[in-house]
Amino acid sequence: MKVVIFCGGLGLRMRSSEDSAPKPMMPIGHRPVLWHVMRYYAHFGHNEFILCLGFGARAVKDYFLDYRETHSNDFVLSKGGEHVELLASDISAWRITFVDTGIDTAIGERLRRVQRFLDDDEVFLANYGDVLTDAPMNDIVDQVLASDATASLLAVRPQDSFHVVDIDSASRITGFTPVSDMQMRINGGYFVLRQDIFDYLDEGEDLVMDAYVRAAGDGRMLAIPYDGFWATMDTLKERSRLEDLYRTGQCPWAVWGEHSSSPGRRINAVDVADLAQSRMLG
Repeated sequence: MKVVIFCGGLGLRMRSSEDSAPKPMMPIGHRPVLWHVMRYYAHFGHNEFILCLGFGARAVKDYFLDYRETHSNDFVLSKGGEHVELLASDISAWRITFVDTGIDTAIGERLRRVQRFLDDDEVFLANYGDVLTDAPMNDIVDQVLASDATASLLAVRPQDSFHVVDIDSASRITGFTPVSDMQMRINGGYFVLRQDIFDYLDEGEDLVMDAYVRAAGDGRMLAIPYDGFWATMDTLKERSRLEDLYRTGQCPWAVWGEHSSSPGRRINAVDVADLAQSRMLG
C-alpha cells in the first residue's frame, strides 16, 4: 500500500536560521524523523513512498541518494575495507517517489499534485512526516476497509502541558484541568484514505479542514481513537523529548527494533457524524 508523506512545509517553529534543515530531516539519534516515520510503515509491509517535497527538497533528495546502510545496521568488513557485507538492511525494499509539490502549498493541494502516482490503488496511507506512534497500522487499515468511509484519522489526546482554568462568575479560579486529561481528541496525523477523497478536495485546499470536513458532512469519515504512544515534533522542546527517549533506549515508535515497547491496545473505529464541529481537528 502506498504511503504519501507531506514533507515540504517550512517548519518555522523548528528552524534556528534560514539555513536550517527542513523539519522532516531533523534527527532523532542518527536518523531524521522522516526516516523513523517511513521505517514504521515499512514494518507493516508498506514500502512504497511518495514524498511531497517543498522547502528543503534538496536535503531530502540528497539524504536518500547518499544513503549509507552501515550507519544503522551491523556489517562485516573484509579485504581491507574493499568489501562490506551488510547483516541487515533498512531501505533495500523501499520504492521512493520524490515529487516537488511547491513551497507554499496547502496539504490538500500537495496530495492532488501526487494523485497520478497512486495509480489505481483504491486505498492509500498518508502522514504529516513529523509525528510518531506505535499504533497497529494494519488493524487501522482493516477497520477502514470494513467500512464505507472515505478516510480516517488517528484521534489522540493532546500532549501539551497547558492547563484549562476554571473560573466562577466572580472571576475566582475554582480549579485547573490539564488539557491531556480532558475528554477531547486531536488529529494525530496518520491517515487512511480512499481515492474518492479527491471528490471532496478542490484546487488549493487543505486536506483536513476542507476535504475531511465535507466528507464528514456526508457521514464518510472515521476517527480511530488511540491512547498508546503518540508524539509530534513541531518544536525544539518536542524534539528534545524524543531525543531523550532515544538516548535511554525507550523508543516505543520503533516497532521494528529491539528497543520498541509493545504496541498499545487494539483500537476501535468511531463514526464521526460532524467532524466540522469537533475539536479533533485541533
